[in-house]
Amino acid sequence: MLYNTGLEWKRSSNKRISLFGMSGVGKTFIANILRESKEWFHYSVDYRIGTRYLGEEIVDNFKKEAMKIPFLREHLLNDSIYLSSNITFNNLSPLSGFLGKPGKTSSGGIDFNEYVLRQRKHYNAEINATNDTALFSQKSVEIYGYKHFISDTSGSLCEIVNPEDPRDKVLKALQKNTLPVWVKGSQNQTDQLLERFKKSPKPMFYNESFLKEKWAEYLMVYNENPDEVEPDNFMSYGFNALILRRLPIYEKIATNWGVALQATDITELTTPDELIEIIAEAVDKKNLE
Repeated sequence: MLYNTGLEWKRSSNKRISLFGMSGVGKTFIANILRESKEWFHYSVDYRIGTRYLGEEIVDNFKKEAMKIPFLREHLLNDSIYLSSNITFNNLSPLSGFLGKPGKTSSGGIDFNEYVLRQRKHYNAEINATNDTALFSQKSVEIYGYKHFISDTSGSLCEIVNPEDPRDKVLKALQKNTLPVWVKGSQNQTDQLLERFKKSPKPMFYNESFLKEKWAEYLMVYNENPDEVEPDNFMSYGFNALILRRLPIYEKIATNWGVALQATDITELTTPDELIEIIAEAVDKKNLE
């Protein structure tokens, strides 16, 4: 690991971490505390995906939808209006909107084959954006003069790596340049996430073989044709299985490549120093395992 002991971590003048874990466990909460201190550079993998790697596709998708509306079509064709993405660290809706949901078009769904194509584009984009962590950790010092660096990885980091392969290129690069830190959610947080998703399903990035398996399973269970599927129903159907699939992978990443924090331990954090202490304890605990 980048830091061999908790003391080495605390004494480092250039602390660098990569947070990973499922949505809603506190990654952004931690990142905001660190960023507000003015000493930590905040790199968001999802933001990088939506600007650098899928930015053009996102805007093209806006245009395709706008072209279906005669009024907007006319103004787009004569260059009277332009469309752009207003993606931010706290609003990733343009990226989610591009991913979409498979199913009935009259309910906002897209063709399953198109959905798979967009998933593949996201897969490549996430690998590239995660690998850019090293570039931005360097820029944060050389250009902006920040002391420390935090990378807020995508919740789907677990879908682009193999934590049991010591040659995994993405994880090797991440570990070389930062300390990977798993924010491990409690069972209560997992239950809350499932409940929120059930009420408001959102687009997700899936491992392709898992996605195809769940799609075929859904069609068989509900005896529906692909163009009859309600998009939100399918998203809800697969989400619980997705969480169960991801949790063991997160744990293997932490075991083989980094450290783990309990999400319940960070809910009361108010300063970077408190987080630094908790991470130091996690590094020392890792050395005892």
